[in-house]
Amino acid sequence: MTHIPSHDRYPYSGIDTRPDYSWPQGRRLAVYIALNVEHFPFGVAGGIDLDRETRPWSQRSWLWREYGNRVGGWRLAQLFDELGINVGVIVNSANYSHSPELLARYRARGDEMIGHGVSNGTERPIDMAPDVERRMTREVTELMTRADGVAPQGWLSPYLTPSLITTDLLIESNYSYVLDWGTCDEQPFWVRGGPGGSGRILAMPYPIELNDQPAIVGRRHSAADYADMLVDQFDEMSRRSTEAPLVFGMSLHTFIVGQPFRIVHLRRALAHMCAHSDNAWWTLPGEIARYYRTLPPEVQLTAG
Repeated sequence: MTHIPSHDRYPYSGIDTRPDYSWPQGRRLAVYIALNVEHFPFGVAGGIDLDRETRPWSQRSWLWREYGNRVGGWRLAQLFDELGINVGVIVNSANYSHSPELLARYRARGDEMIGHGVSNGTERPIDMAPDVERRMTREVTELMTRADGVAPQGWLSPYLTPSLITTDLLIESNYSYVLDWGTCDEQPFWVRGGPGGSGRILAMPYPIELNDQPAIVGRRHSAADYADMLVDQFDEMSRRSTEAPLVFGMSLHTFIVGQPFRIVHLRRALAHMCAHSDNAWWTLPGEIARYYRTLPPEVQLTAG
């Protein structure tokens, strides 16, 4: 049989074959929102555009992203206040100097700050030399720790473009969980890495299908369509969670769903979920990771 290259960081596991457990208070569906707060370098090509491919760089495309920092992120904070929901803020470290007031707004809410590289321009880990990525990871972690008063627990690589050593660097830097691997599952699982493969980090479920950027920008779903997708996903996962404990994550961007005509539909979707949450644990990715670590070892998905 031909050998197909593998990452060798965790074994295959089918969801119907796994041990059962529950989230706190017997809940079966853990729900979290990941809000992407991003900054883009001015005058540098990078990032998808909303209505056309932008090559070379354009000021119009940069300003679209900047709307999220100046307006959209603030409007979303108001919405989360209305509904009493805390969120995980996936943030570029460049925002700490570019839009510190916006980050202070979310920090004051008690939201979780999640590492997301320096910016969502051209700084993709997959394109970096190992020493450059190691230095970037260390500098981002140190900056966030100083600004937030606590080290970030989680990480998502910009544009979901980790390199072959990103996982190892995160383990070296004592991260608790990573979102880069979690797009393949609806439960957390352990990933092997670090020096000699002796360490491990928790992979947290993270959505691609229910990420507003590919859904609305890439696949051209309307705001109403996207809200319906969120509701349908929540309802179906709630039903499925009686069979197995699940994690339902939503990935939002301030410059996309922060637009007024889209936030109306997002409010509708979130209000529906909040009204049907008898079996749901609204939480943060860091809290899911903390709780998962307390489960008996025999029910956790090992790295092999």
